[in-house]
Amino acid sequence: MRISLEWIKEFVAVSAAPEEIAHRLTMAGLEVEGMEHIDGDVVMEVNVTPNRPDCLSVLGVAREVAAVFSIPLMLPKSAITGHPDPSGVEVIIDDPDLCARYTGRSIFGVSVAPSPEWMQKRLEKCNIRSINNVVDVTNYVLLELGHPLHAFDADRLAGKKIRVARAGRDRSMMTLDGVERELDEDTLLIWDAAAPVAVAGIMGGAGSSVTESTKNVFLESAYFTPTSIRRSSRMLGLKSESSYRFERGTDRVFLEQALNRAALLIAELGGGMVSDIVDTYPVKFTPMAITVPYAKVHTLLGVPIAHDVIRNLLQGIGIGIEDRGTDFIAVPPAFRSDITEPVDIIEEVARCYGYDNIPARVPRTLLSEGTLNRRERTIQDIRQSIRKAGFYEVVNFSFMNSAELDILSIAEHGNEHRRRHIMLKNPLRQEECLMRTTLIPSLIRNFLYNQTRGLRDIRLFELSRVFIDWGKQLPNEGLRLAGLYFQYATPVIWKDDTPPFYVVKGAIEALFAELRVSAYSLVPSHEAFLHPGKSADIYCADKRLGCLGELGPHVIERLEMKIHKPQIIVFEIDIDNLMPHLEQKTVYRQIPRYPAIERDVALIIDDGASAADVLSLFRNYQAEIIEGVELFDYYKGKNIPKDKKSLGIRLTYRSKDRTLAEAEVEPIHASLLDFVMTKTGATIRGAA
Repeated sequence: MRISLEWIKEFVAVSAAPEEIAHRLTMAGLEVEGMEHIDGDVVMEVNVTPNRPDCLSVLGVAREVAAVFSIPLMLPKSAITGHPDPSGVEVIIDDPDLCARYTGRSIFGVSVAPSPEWMQKRLEKCNIRSINNVVDVTNYVLLELGHPLHAFDADRLAGKKIRVARAGRDRSMMTLDGVERELDEDTLLIWDAAAPVAVAGIMGGAGSSVTESTKNVFLESAYFTPTSIRRSSRMLGLKSESSYRFERGTDRVFLEQALNRAALLIAELGGGMVSDIVDTYPVKFTPMAITVPYAKVHTLLGVPIAHDVIRNLLQGIGIGIEDRGTDFIAVPPAFRSDITEPVDIIEEVARCYGYDNIPARVPRTLLSEGTLNRRERTIQDIRQSIRKAGFYEVVNFSFMNSAELDILSIAEHGNEHRRRHIMLKNPLRQEECLMRTTLIPSLIRNFLYNQTRGLRDIRLFELSRVFIDWGKQLPNEGLRLAGLYFQYATPVIWKDDTPPFYVVKGAIEALFAELRVSAYSLVPSHEAFLHPGKSADIYCADKRLGCLGELGPHVIERLEMKIHKPQIIVFEIDIDNLMPHLEQKTVYRQIPRYPAIERDVALIIDDGASAADVLSLFRNYQAEIIEGVELFDYYKGKNIPKDKKSLGIRLTYRSKDRTLAEAEVEPIHASLLDFVMTKTGATIRGAA
């Protein structure tokens, strides 16, 4: 904002050099970015932050100068005395939620003419073009006092009435710039008795503007809700000096003085008689009382400031103060809507005291020992284990869209938790409008990005949170581990027939082994996006933790890849539900001193039977010398019935205190096999 130092000195009698004034203002938080000399006057370029609309005027900057130099502030004449005639214009506010106050005065018998040279020069120094004395006064007072005003030709107001109301549907009007504008139904307008005459707070209409033939002026000074002006200005693509201030917040109390000041100037420059005020004020300003302990001021600023100095500094910028001993009550004025909390008051103390008067110190804080808790250590161990399996960690945004769930065939009905997503109110882009309920779509995007750039071996994992809407105030934020494995089939000099599914399964089993999770099982999965014959659900103590498997052909087809039958393995594990199944203590056992005896057996069993269930039967058999049970072979084909399969199982027997003899192992081994065959209906392969 450009502002004249000469103009500032009409409000505050400061004798300091321009450089000193600029420095003191900058140290108070009102940065002066540059200065130039125009016609013997210093014009400053002041950077006003969005939270300080009160400084978008000569008065606002002068108030800051008065505060930092401890000089009294002088206001221009704005009192209208005597008993003026009624305005003759009726004001009605239909939407007080958008217009809290509307005031106006009529000026009768005005002669519209060019402004005097001194006013034109001041406006030009602030980059505002002179039009005529009436319009120039509204712009002059806007710059001087910071409150926007608008002048209507009173004789062109139908019915001598002003009504403040929304546009409603199918409404348009021509603004002062000569453009016919389509209006949103919630745009706030100023109406006369017949039609709209202005877009409230933004720009007047062409039909009621002041011209050379205007004799009677109705001058408007109002308070409009900032969000309403901001929204309408953006939708119309229309910016003005008025909208710039209204959308940041104006002073609904001081607007009367701005009205009076402008009315007196119009009467002075154009003649005429000023009428009585019309003041419709449905939503009164309520001052906010903020209690601030003196000790908190000292703690936050790090420098002791006397109590009376604190009070004087705040009173110098218009903040009301009531001392209460150990604390004080601060009441911000109407033009400081940015002050709402004790820390805001303390910031004002720091500004007025001068940031350069507060010594810089290295902050002191107590440092923790830096040890991680059990959960944090476990998460680190999970990352390390998956990395050792050759996977690279990725970090994605926590967003997705419903189309990605459609690709995975995630059901839209029932109790499918992955469809209970959180919708973003203001997404960065429509393709990322939901919070993630699963990590797999993000990994598929990562895979496609890398695969199209020629990578043939892609192993990715992510450890992050998902967000499930459970109908409560906050969503459920669950920690998930997800991964994706793909390896392009290429000729090699050695033969490795390990299917990709078992590579990933081995990585997960290694992870569980490192975390000491033993009571888990894998059962056939019914996930919609996985291949029905190459997938499994992961269970621990009858609770489903997640799944792993190959993406189904229907999903591969939707990804439109240029690879023939790619095998893409994915997995996702609920880490929060996994945590309770970790062994709480590390138990060390003596290394076995005595040799073990191994027995291999091949069982012919129904094809639909679960190998995990069979292994569970072996492991749960009550015999102290059974040390280990391991599946080492799976076979279907020649010499095996079509509805059967063969499972090769290795049993390890060992005693803690002696060397076992064959005679001790055989009866237990036979009994164990009888138990399993009875439970499953299995037979021993090769038995007569």
